[in-house]
Amino acid sequence: MSCTPTETQRVIFSLGSNEGDRLATLESACDYLADVFGALRLSQLYETEPVGCPEGSPAYLNACVEVNTDMPAEEVLQLCMRIEQELGRTRNGVYGAPRTCDIDIISYGDLQVSTPILTLPHPRAHEREFVLRPLCDLDPQFKLPGFNLTAGEMLAHLPAGPAVQAFDL
Repeated sequence: MSCTPTETQRVIFSLGSNEGDRLATLESACDYLADVFGALRLSQLYETEPVGCPEGSPAYLNACVEVNTDMPAEEVLQLCMRIEQELGRTRNGVYGAPRTCDIDIISYGDLQVSTPILTLPHPRAHEREFVLRPLCDLDPQFKLPGFNLTAGEMLAHLPAGPAVQAFDL
């Protein structure tokens, strides 16, 4: 199934880093995204306790980025994987292993799709404070495709979980 748009789409990414120079890595990821998409909007940065990671994993820096593009969703995914690799991410088969760079597509316009390589919107975005809090910085009224609640409402309904705190530069 091709996810080729017929018009410009609003794309939301979640960025994370918990290995190496986290801040420099996220800045580089934003630079790569800006080089491809032009203007972007960036949320506040947050420091987050690891979720679903091996014991002793370091804290993440997380943010959300918004861009507009007519690039097909599969190409956006391939771009994200190339950027992650350029920034030192290796995939060792261990779920949640520390990583220099993680870029997830949270939403791509109103697209709802589930293929072997791409699921949109991100299947766990609505459950994660480290996604919803920075997403609310961008647009608290944003609704993930297929959901009735806004990002702000989802955030308000989350049970207490790992700490997500604003990261001061």
